[in-house]
Amino acid sequence: MNISLPDTVQSWFATRGWQPHAHQLALLEAAYAQESALLIAPTGGGKTLAGFLPSLVDLVQFNTQEGLHTLYISPLKALAVDIHRNLEQPIVEMGLAITVETRTGDTPARKRARQKTNPPHFLLTTPESLALLLSYPEAPEMFRGLRTVIIDELHALADNKRGDLLSLGLSRLQTLAPGLRRVGLSATVADRTALQHWLSPTAGRAADVRLVIGRGGGKPDVSIMVPPGRMPWSGHMALYAVEPIYEALRQHKTSIVFVNTRAQAELIFQALWHCNNDNLPIALHHGSLSPEQRRKVEAAMAAGKLRAVVATSSLDLGIDWGNVDLVLQVGAPKGVSRLLQRIGRANHRLGEPSKAILVPANRFELLECQAAIDAIDAGQLDGAPPLPGGLDVLAQHVVCLACSGPFHPDDLYTEITRAGPYAELSRQDFDDVVGFVATGGYALGEYERYRRLRPAGSGRLGIANQRFAQRYRM
Repeated sequence: MNISLPDTVQSWFATRGWQPHAHQLALLEAAYAQESALLIAPTGGGKTLAGFLPSLVDLVQFNTQEGLHTLYISPLKALAVDIHRNLEQPIVEMGLAITVETRTGDTPARKRARQKTNPPHFLLTTPESLALLLSYPEAPEMFRGLRTVIIDELHALADNKRGDLLSLGLSRLQTLAPGLRRVGLSATVADRTALQHWLSPTAGRAADVRLVIGRGGGKPDVSIMVPPGRMPWSGHMALYAVEPIYEALRQHKTSIVFVNTRAQAELIFQALWHCNNDNLPIALHHGSLSPEQRRKVEAAMAAGKLRAVVATSSLDLGIDWGNVDLVLQVGAPKGVSRLLQRIGRANHRLGEPSKAILVPANRFELLECQAAIDAIDAGQLDGAPPLPGGLDVLAQHVVCLACSGPFHPDDLYTEITRAGPYAELSRQDFDDVVGFVATGGYALGEYERYRRLRPAGSGRLGIANQRFAQRYRM
């Protein structure tokens, strides 16, 4: 199929000296064919632009859409904010009348209330915020015109309970908007078929999702820092290596220092400032900081005003800071795939090798770091095998839908078994979960506060009391 971009979009690429990558055009072709698609591409390969390109083209060619057109879901609030910032530039430069907003736990209450009745064209959110949106009576009206849902960093969601919750939410969206297309964006993974199963809108059939593979980037340059002097036998903070870490920051333009815990982030950040005789602008980023502080750090990093940021997994995924030229991983990397994700934050551009230094916290972690480098050299990736969807997550989803309005168990069972992780769910297990939510089961049935559902006529079930809906949303 010969794919051509509208003049407005083609001109924008030309003004930046770019040509669309083959995988970006492949996702556009999938959109023309009304197919769901999974893009697997290395960090810096333009995955996010590839995901949004069909929506931009659709709105350029047929600018008649009112309300929500595309829903973007990311594992991190920081990533949603970063994508918002990066989307605004091409929209403004192309002169498009497209509105883009975020919806996370950091969004002000007044804005969240307005979005339910007057949503933007593009809404950027997280799995948990989507679950909250689906719990409101306004959900059917809000999502009925939805054309595309983009799941970014899919590999970080598909093997855990956040992914189970999201898969159930996607099935609900498919019911509200039957023509909905799904687009998954993922870094390189060991099991591509498992992601296709997860993304499929039809009971986990991988064949219903077009697989697109992006061109590989440069091989990462990864080394291990072995500071002079004694390396401890134990401990996980790596404070003994602060001075060599600081020296590495001095020798590079912009760096991210990844650590494994928030306590370690605080201690490393404090120790770096103690030896910061050059007054380098160094910041801290983790999930316990206030939203205002995190946004301030992200904006400063994007503007090139910082030399380094010490961060936990709050900055693991997708943040597009092309001027980062060094990543330091302090402590054992805890997995090859996760390490590659972090390494990819350096030189976040296709074809350019990323540079990373691993800093073991003790002598045993030195072996883990070397094993991770050996696995990268051999092209070996790790990852958990796919598991059936959790029944505890399903129970929470049942409450969510009851908050939105009454449902019929037969219809809900059909809807839920369209989700990949729940494709093999038996009717007996489903009925047991609904019964537990409705009555509290044999263990909790004597307590009224666990009887969350009540008959709503015609075989339907609804929320027993609005205080349960309020509690769910809190």
